[in-house]
Amino acid sequence: MNNMTKLDYKPVRRIVTGHNQAGESVFTSDGNTPNVLAQPGKPVAQVVWATGAGRAVGLDPAPAGHKFGFHSEEGSLLRIVDFPPDETYDQEKLVEFLDSEGVRDKNEPRHFWFHKTESLDYAVVLEGEIVALMDRGETVMHPGDVLVQRATNHSWSNRSGRNCRMLFVLLALNEGEAL
Repeated sequence: MNNMTKLDYKPVRRIVTGHNQAGESVFTSDGNTPNVLAQPGKPVAQVVWATGAGRAVGLDPAPAGHKFGFHSEEGSLLRIVDFPPDETYDQEKLVEFLDSEGVRDKNEPRHFWFHKTESLDYAVVLEGEIVALMDRGETVMHPGDVLVQRATNHSWSNRSGRNCRMLFVLLALNEGEAL
């Protein structure tokens, strides 16, 4: 992973369980996560699973190219993201993306990734390191570190010169819902 380019990433293997006609537990699929968003100048995001409004109704798994937002209303989203170093971003494309999702901080943020979603997010660093930024303060996260993001304005800054792989579990909240 240390020499990854913007679109070079390691696929996430997804193994899914279910039941056969006799009611026994079985493996229903085993392969690479089909939902990958990989565009120059942005992180590579692989959605492993979704529940709630974001799921692909009647389809298991959701087909490649299925549209996922930042979170899934009335449900959860499991996403693996490879964040490239900050200097490799196409900041204009990222701003367009954040605007299209309606989450970008437009109040002169101190970093280009600042955004806020109405979700409770569990963010786990798997590989590399990243700086988590709040409106006030920042902290460096390393493999195994977990951040509980509680519908706050935040940003991710990769200052390491190498990609950082993170796992996110995102739980949708109703606006103003207590955490």
